[in-house]
Amino acid sequence: MMRELPAPPRAAEFSELISKKVEEVRSNGGTRETVTVDWNGQQAHVEVIDLPLSSLYYNPSTHRIRAQRSHDPARDEALDKDPWSGESQDYLQFLLKASPANPNLRDKDFDTLKDSLREFGQNDPGLVTRHGVLVNGNTRAAALRELGEQSMRVGVLPESFTWADINAVELALQLRKDHRRDYSYINRLLAMEEQAALGRTPEQIAKDFRIQVRTYHQERWILSTIRELNERSRTGGGSALRLVDWERAQERLKELHRLYVKLETVDRDQAEVLKEMRLAAILLEFSKTDVRHIDEDFLEAGFDKELPKASGGAAQPQSVAVPGLGLEVPAASSAVAEVRAMNDEILRAAAVVRSDAPAIGDAQKASAQEVWERAQKAFDKAIEAAGRSARLRKRKQLAPARLADACASIDQCVSDLVQARTSRSLDEEQFDEAVIKLRASLLKLAQQAGRGLPQPGEGVAWLLQAVSPEGSR
Repeated sequence: MMRELPAPPRAAEFSELISKKVEEVRSNGGTRETVTVDWNGQQAHVEVIDLPLSSLYYNPSTHRIRAQRSHDPARDEALDKDPWSGESQDYLQFLLKASPANPNLRDKDFDTLKDSLREFGQNDPGLVTRHGVLVNGNTRAAALRELGEQSMRVGVLPESFTWADINAVELALQLRKDHRRDYSYINRLLAMEEQAALGRTPEQIAKDFRIQVRTYHQERWILSTIRELNERSRTGGGSALRLVDWERAQERLKELHRLYVKLETVDRDQAEVLKEMRLAAILLEFSKTDVRHIDEDFLEAGFDKELPKASGGAAQPQSVAVPGLGLEVPAASSAVAEVRAMNDEILRAAAVVRSDAPAIGDAQKASAQEVWERAQKAFDKAIEAAGRSARLRKRKQLAPARLADACASIDQCVSDLVQARTSRSLDEEQFDEAVIKLRASLLKLAQQAGRGLPQPGEGVAWLLQAVSPEGSR
């Protein structure tokens, strides 16, 4: 949730410098460079000035790296306490250069931007507050600093802007169609959540993000699910999964939501079971194609029996008390409870395996790695079996499907034949040759269809009769 941040150190000094430069630009006359700002449904044109990079602060509230801040909880906590310290600004600079999906890696897009700035210079100005906090252009500032540049062109926001205004302006700039670099997936979800917290309707938010309202609700469901999973992953030692751990899962999470919505109205327990299984497979880094095998057929065939059981095995309660109301509601079914317990173990193992915290001992790390590898092997075996079953079903359905397509073509041929006879444009010789080919194809089909069938069905019996020497007379 967005909050009002304290003014940075030397705010008054920077404000005076910025005001002086803005006044100089206004008083010089001639054509002034401006940048357009969308704010409260209106457009404002603000002056662009040249500022020393040493006078500029990275914005700790930028949507660009909102999710990535969770990469290092200790540094993130220090950033919350003092966003303007050298350590906090260094952490922001590190994240601006890092891959959104894995901050341990450098972002290729950052290097592309840096190369462009080296070759062509800064084309578009950034945007700053009167205190020198970058609202737009944080990544450009990081690249310019790495290139050894001393200054940056920036537009200056009005003095009256609050942090709520600043965040709204940054979001509006990001959502322009011509913007060069999108927010990462999780940061888009966080930006939508922030807009909802400000009281905006789903329709308004969907319009701003250029998506359907149903897609907006899907995205909110996904973020809520991620937050729940991260909380469930928390271990006794304080390790937990982070928002950034889900950056690569966008398409798999969207497909999960579509499956869940389809099943929920028919069988809520089945929907919950498949949801937990798919989430575990996503966490275990199975591909989108693999995860798709975990569906209704997966349960019907019993492939879920291959999956690991949670340790402990405590009996599940029959009902759950609702705090404050004195009421009890039925507890989750044993199947749902069992698969949730399995997933909780995988979640906690993942939190430890992916953590770089030095407090985690070797024994805890080894135990978590064992749970992780055991789960991966079990899911791999079950998904492989489901894949073989799906391929077999497809082969079984292929011949009837092709015959249905052939029927549709023959039906169309009948219509074409009527039109050709009406217009007297039928090539009867060519048509007769095509019918002879059809007869040959039907003979081959009959030979295969009747093989090994002492009592063929009505359709196959007709086909055998139709192509027999007696039937063809």
